[in-house]
Amino acid sequence: MSILAAMCMAWMPLAVAAADGTSVVPKSELKWKSLGNGIAAAQVSGDMDKGPSRFYLKYPVGLVTPNHHHDADHYATVVSGTITLTVEGKSHRLGPGSYFALTRKAPHVAKVEGKTEAVFFIQADGPWNVVMEK
Repeated sequence: MSILAAMCMAWMPLAVAAADGTSVVPKSELKWKSLGNGIAAAQVSGDMDKGPSRFYLKYPVGLVTPNHHHDADHYATVVSGTITLTVEGKSHRLGPGSYFALTRKAPHVAKVEGKTEAVFFIQADGPWNVVMEK
C-alpha cells in the first residue's frame, strides 16, 4: 500500500471526551493502526478524514518519505527517535522534544535517522491527506 493511500484511510475517533471536553488516553490504550510501509498511527481525537484531529504517527527505521505536502496546516512534536526534516531545501535534524509546524502546504521530506523508529504527536487543523509533489 502506498504512503498516500495509507494516510488517506478513514478513521474512527479513539477517545470519547467528557461533557467538558476533557479526554485522557493512557499510552497502554493507544490503538495503533498499520498504514503500510511500516507506518502506523494512533488517533486520540477528531477524525483525520473529515476535519481537525490529533494523533501519533510512527515511522520505521530507515524510512524516507517522498517529497509531499498536506493541505491542512499541522504541528508536530517528536516524541522519540530522530528525523531529518527537509523543508525549502534546508535540512533540520530533530530529536525528542523538537517541534515543527508545516503550514501553507509546505513541501517536505522526512528521513528517519539512527536505529530507533520515530514517533510524532501531530495536531492537524483539517482533514489529513498526503499530496505528492511533482
